[in-house]
Amino acid sequence: MVPGPRTQSAAPVPEAPPAQWHRVLTLLADVGLLIGTRAVWTSAASHRPAVAAVISLCYASILACGVLALAVRRARSLARVDLCVLVTGVTLTLCSWIMLHNGSDEALLTTQAARELAAGHLVYGQPWPWLFGHGVALTPTVTGGYDFTYGYPPLAPLLTVPLLWLGHGGTPATAVSTGALIAGTVALWWMLPAPWRSAATLVCLGFGMLPSYGRLGYPAIVALALLVPVVVRWTRTGEGGRLGAAGLARAACLGAACAAQQLPWFLAPFLLAGIYAVRRGESGGRAAALVVLRFSAAVAGVWLLVNAYFVVSEPGRWLTGIALPLTQGAVLHGQGVVGISLYLTNGSDRIDWYSHASLLLLAGLLVLLVLFVRRLGPAATVLPWCAFYLATRSQDGYYLLMTPLWLAAAVTAPASAFAGAWQPRPRPLSGPGRRPARIATTALLLAPALACAAVAATGTPPLRMRVAAVRHPTAAAVSRLALQVTNVGDTALAPHFTLTTGQGMDPYWRVVRGPRTLPAHGTARYELRAPGGRFLLPRPGVRIRLRAFTASPQTLSSTDVQDAVRGAG
Repeated sequence: MVPGPRTQSAAPVPEAPPAQWHRVLTLLADVGLLIGTRAVWTSAASHRPAVAAVISLCYASILACGVLALAVRRARSLARVDLCVLVTGVTLTLCSWIMLHNGSDEALLTTQAARELAAGHLVYGQPWPWLFGHGVALTPTVTGGYDFTYGYPPLAPLLTVPLLWLGHGGTPATAVSTGALIAGTVALWWMLPAPWRSAATLVCLGFGMLPSYGRLGYPAIVALALLVPVVVRWTRTGEGGRLGAAGLARAACLGAACAAQQLPWFLAPFLLAGIYAVRRGESGGRAAALVVLRFSAAVAGVWLLVNAYFVVSEPGRWLTGIALPLTQGAVLHGQGVVGISLYLTNGSDRIDWYSHASLLLLAGLLVLLVLFVRRLGPAATVLPWCAFYLATRSQDGYYLLMTPLWLAAAVTAPASAFAGAWQPRPRPLSGPGRRPARIATTALLLAPALACAAVAATGTPPLRMRVAAVRHPTAAAVSRLALQVTNVGDTALAPHFTLTTGQGMDPYWRVVRGPRTLPAHGTARYELRAPGGRFLLPRPGVRIRLRAFTASPQTLSSTDVQDAVRGAG
């Protein structure tokens, strides 16, 4: 019997090396963790040596991950490096929280709301002025006062109640928001395709942006963490005409996010419109409508469940409280178009038009998404925040707090997901050669918002103010001002005055003499007392602005007074 030839087993196929862009992305996430780390280490070295030692180990991890990101040969090995970068980022975030956890006004309000809730007291509509001052920021309003109440939905205080044992101040709220950021980061990292996971670490924990908001105790961080599973692969919601467990989970998270902070309210209509368009292109109008209705009902159910106690116990106060950011009349602030009236001109008598512009832009962008969902669908998680650029409160936090959602949509809801989406096509917009008509439609939808912004920005200050006298208790301070104020408008105004030296608003000065309401075309003398008894003059060359706000109508009048304030007396 002749033996046959020996059968050799097939040689194993070597694993393909990771793509170079994956290596670069891992390296960028690794480098991003260095931002702000030295400042935390410096503080820890003199106060908490154990924390400084952990940060030093994180430096070693960053260096090792940098080497490995460029040296490993297998995609599986690089995935392990991605995990190490994530763990390092989480560790640094916790170290930063240990060193800086007192929080901001948002954390103090959230913690106080939790304490009142735990004690069985009312939460909404209750002023807590003792929380502010001593470096804690105030939110001045155009009525001449400040907002000392809690003005967010109740989920953050509910989550803070079990952590009240952590201490006084805003520490419990900062623990909730920092924990939520870490949980949201881990969720996003896990849900993204493996090569993209380091991007989650970079956007959420790198740059030092979002961890700082977590340490400040912003309820929006809780909302962000809940929105992550909503946005990842959101175009698959209702596939086949059924929500399923995944769709219901997304709805529950969206409802909870809307119960944590108001920013998700602006995102929800864009997601619903996109889901309807994608599902209608797949299954028809009736099936798409049923999916959106079931999804919306689940969102509303979870939102009501979180709010149920407050709806029953304090319905009027609760409704007023959660609408407060939209109705409180906070003074202008931010990096958007309002900067024209704040810094480039002397004010405007048409401040309300900024709000009109913001709402019109939001509506216009939503209509554009519906009309051009195949083009704009991938940007559905970015479009809502554009409206804040025209708002009276246009601070950059409204944009950057939600940037991880931009990444989630970019990776898991690309343009290909909208290729078959339904989009209405009126005859003027359908067919070849209709590009000019589509451009004209876009301009027409955005024009009202831009026109309102132009109306607001080109308004004139209704009050003409001149410093008549200054009282100097010392050479470097001012205790009183006397002003000559003329109302050049056609409406009686009740002004509230302040001096500012930077981008924020300093506390209002008390009017000790002068009319409460200045009639149209009238002139009066006002005497003002500095908050706290004195206003410290900044170094020479710093711009000092005298500002006057009025509530009805909302106006701003400003004038530079540095020469008058320094030269008098």
